[in-house]
Amino acid sequence: MRNNEDRPPGHSPKRQLSSRFRAPHPALRTTDHRPWPLPPGPWLMAQTWYDLLFAHWPVPPESLRPAIPDALTIDTFDGRAWVGVVPFGMKGIHPRRLPLDVPWLSAFLELNVRTYVTLGGRPGVFFYSLDAANPLAVAAARRWYHLPYFYARMRLRRDGDALDYSSRRVHPNAPPAAFRGRYRPTGEVFRSAPGSLEHWLTERYCLYAVDRRGRVYRGEIHHAPWPLQPAEAEFRRNTMARPHGIALPGGPPVLQFARRLDVVVWPARRVTSDE
Repeated sequence: MRNNEDRPPGHSPKRQLSSRFRAPHPALRTTDHRPWPLPPGPWLMAQTWYDLLFAHWPVPPESLRPAIPDALTIDTFDGRAWVGVVPFGMKGIHPRRLPLDVPWLSAFLELNVRTYVTLGGRPGVFFYSLDAANPLAVAAARRWYHLPYFYARMRLRRDGDALDYSSRRVHPNAPPAAFRGRYRPTGEVFRSAPGSLEHWLTERYCLYAVDRRGRVYRGEIHHAPWPLQPAEAEFRRNTMARPHGIALPGGPPVLQFARRLDVVVWPARRVTSDE
């Protein structure tokens, strides 16, 4: 057994944990790229996203309107709305005051279907669905963030620089949805240019959700600019958008890959049309 005399001078587990509480999160080292200031108050949750694929298809804005709350304006780029299917992994998930990984709770896979909206001049993400491989996370996100999470059986397997990703929804009384694909990065990391489609699709710092009474909530997030890479993908099965009445075009999607991104999340807050 190691005694106190064996520890380096000044070493203390309690002091070390306390310093982790006080240290700024790595995601907050860069903030000048944000379209608006950081939210007031402390962030609530930290997480790391990894091996992420952005797959986006253009669609007519009017085809999305029936499922989007009236308070939210569908965001468009050159007159077209976009729907994204985004598979990735999450790890290092922890509350602000507990910077420790908890086995199984701190890492799981997620796959979301999204489009883009604005409210009060703040562009954000609107999720049609979010499938996750952790039933506790699904329940918590439904309760506290009013997000349409579903439990799914999911798998991510690396094969060299390629990733094989599969998901099958098993949530009780939920519409079926499945995904099976293979993707990989094909070029160097780049930072998207303001005004480009890549920037418009990815550089968004809030999400919008609606509760059962139709009230709109905004959840603020922060991260460094996306370290994007061009990508290629093969989709062997993709019915993720079908339950929402969305027919994805037959042409190839716009693809980007990101290896890793550290993120902090603030509590969801109810907002009105002028906020």
